[in-house]
Amino acid sequence: MSLTGTPFLSTLIVLSVVAVALPLLLWSRLRGPRVLRAAARMLMLLFAQGTAVALVFVLVNNSNNLYDNWNDLLGTGSHVQQAADLGADGTGGIALERLPKVRQEFAQAEGPGMHAAGGVRVTQLKGRVSGVNAEVYVWLPPQYDDPAYRHRTFPVVELLPGYPGSAKSWFGTLRAHEQLLPLMKEGKVAPFILVAPRTTLLPGVDTGCANIPGTVNADSWLSIDVPKMVTDNFRAEPAPKGWAVAGYSAGAHCAAKLAVAHPDRYRAAVSLSGYNDPIAERTSLAAQSRTLREQNNPCVLLRKAAAPPAVALYVSGQPGDGYEAGVALEQEAKAPTTVHVVYVPKGAGGHTMALWRPQVVPAFRWLTVQMGQAHSLTGATPRGPSSDGSTHAELASGTASRAAAGRRP
Repeated sequence: MSLTGTPFLSTLIVLSVVAVALPLLLWSRLRGPRVLRAAARMLMLLFAQGTAVALVFVLVNNSNNLYDNWNDLLGTGSHVQQAADLGADGTGGIALERLPKVRQEFAQAEGPGMHAAGGVRVTQLKGRVSGVNAEVYVWLPPQYDDPAYRHRTFPVVELLPGYPGSAKSWFGTLRAHEQLLPLMKEGKVAPFILVAPRTTLLPGVDTGCANIPGTVNADSWLSIDVPKMVTDNFRAEPAPKGWAVAGYSAGAHCAAKLAVAHPDRYRAAVSLSGYNDPIAERTSLAAQSRTLREQNNPCVLLRKAAAPPAVALYVSGQPGDGYEAGVALEQEAKAPTTVHVVYVPKGAGGHTMALWRPQVVPAFRWLTVQMGQAHSLTGATPRGPSSDGSTHAELASGTASRAAAGRRP
């Protein structure tokens, strides 16, 4: 029975009702020795507590897309077939342009939000460079199948979840495609192809989106195999001009790191409540040594770059949760690198989906401009937050300088 499926949720609801009804009906009717009656009552209480805890967990998990399946929850599933040493550029010496095209089979994805806004499709991708075998979700903009756009290529944004987290969260909880669809139709946001690959590749640990020989090649999976699949199967713009990456929490760290490390693969990145040093996520494989931490810290990468990368970063965060990371990146950035820092006050909420959901639209308006898509649209210049019905949108809309931040509580 699927962890996130309706049958499992319905079963838990029924069991929870039964668990409450049993003590009400049987508490005073139990017969037998006192010890046995006490034991039976204890079992009924434990049954009631257990089903209640399980039901709350499933509701929270389904709402936030933390774990996709039982293997993710129990830490028993691996999506890594091999992890060769791929070298500094992550290609392993493979001439990527010579790799033959591979046509993928796609199916309708299931789960909350997956049938909305035209539907999200899913495929199982075997990474030819990374050695990763995992699912990738793809949503196509409304213009993609319009005959008027049949000869047009489309910009792409890779969407990365936090840890633990499911790639589905961008569609199920953040409702990114539902928020963006009407704006794309109105010409206020560019018609991006949205691609959400699995990032939980090993049981019980965050890969940190890093390449670690012998363990995992998460960087190559995200920055090489997934983009190659997209360009093989869809009318996608070439890298780096037409590619961006966005994430929240641990995915925000990955987004900034991937863009800074690979300006030949990405033009821009969006980081929502992220961090620079991988040590911020204790389970991150990228935090296991000082060398790995420096190799995967976007701030250090900017500082040590032989030439400033031609990338644009959008970094939003609250004090103590992402804002300082954005300021640090802003301090290290030198032209042509640009950093757009958004200050989110403490009162906007905590490190949750409710904080990030209203930031989807302003971030994509920014991406529309930064990736050179605004010239073909009307009203694409960022004007404000998403109208998602949350007060967090208003609180998260301002761009902050370090001086302005110092004047705020």
